[in-house]
Amino acid sequence: MTDASAAPPRPTRLIATDLDGTLLHDDKTVSERTITALAAAEAAGIEVFFVTGRPARWMDVVSDHVHGHGLAICANGAAVIDLHRGNRIVEVSPLDQAVALDVVYALRAAAPATSFAVERTTGIHYEPQYPPFLLDPAAVIAPAEKLLAEDFTGAAAHGPGDGSGAADQPVLKLLAHHPDLDPDAFLSLARTTAGHLASFTRSSPTALLEISGLGVSKAGTLARCCAERGISPEEVVAFGDMPNDIEMLTWAGTSYAMANAHPDVLAATTHRTESNNDDGVAVVIERILRGS
Repeated sequence: MTDASAAPPRPTRLIATDLDGTLLHDDKTVSERTITALAAAEAAGIEVFFVTGRPARWMDVVSDHVHGHGLAICANGAAVIDLHRGNRIVEVSPLDQAVALDVVYALRAAAPATSFAVERTTGIHYEPQYPPFLLDPAAVIAPAEKLLAEDFTGAAAHGPGDGSGAADQPVLKLLAHHPDLDPDAFLSLARTTAGHLASFTRSSPTALLEISGLGVSKAGTLARCCAERGISPEEVVAFGDMPNDIEMLTWAGTSYAMANAHPDVLAATTHRTESNNDDGVAVVIERILRGS
């Protein structure tokens, strides 16, 4: 049961929405209904922020649908990008390489079959055992120790930098995959094992963890962007479906879990809307714009 008719308690000044499983249909497209709703919100003076775990290079799917400021929050808050300037990264909250390597050692000890990938500002690199969900021809395939070395050199095909070394290619996320563990159990184990070192979350249906710098989250970066605009949490309406959305959803004054959301997201929010395939975000935006 959904309650998309519930009106936010204060006028809405900003809409923050996750992408996969939330704004996008399962085929990774944006429906015409949602495109129209987003444009209408912007025309009414409501800013729209896409807030996602995706890297900058996967943002073309929505680059035409942010107006005005043109900014989006990527990598679970580790990067802010300008969609109007070729998805250019304009702000980074990196994961320290030495800390990332400590996380690798801790997770290997706790769950020995874990394999890792390193998401830098310039692209992704991964261990030979890591399942490359989307092959990247520029990826370096090597043990995590090499991928996180101070003298690491990789191609700079996806962002700033000239490929000269690790300092020019900050780490945005460490990704950890386990072939057998339950996804939520893996997340719990990782937080217990290394939660003092970094921030752990997940957005995949598989046992794939996303690891950022300690304290880095969608919520933290969104809060900074809102503060710069004089927008309070009570003036924000947020949408999400997976554990990496929970902090953002609890920070926002009004939050909606998609009908297809993870149980923890449903428990963390007070409002529901239709599923991503049924344009749940658009349903709420249309209601907001009608003032009801």
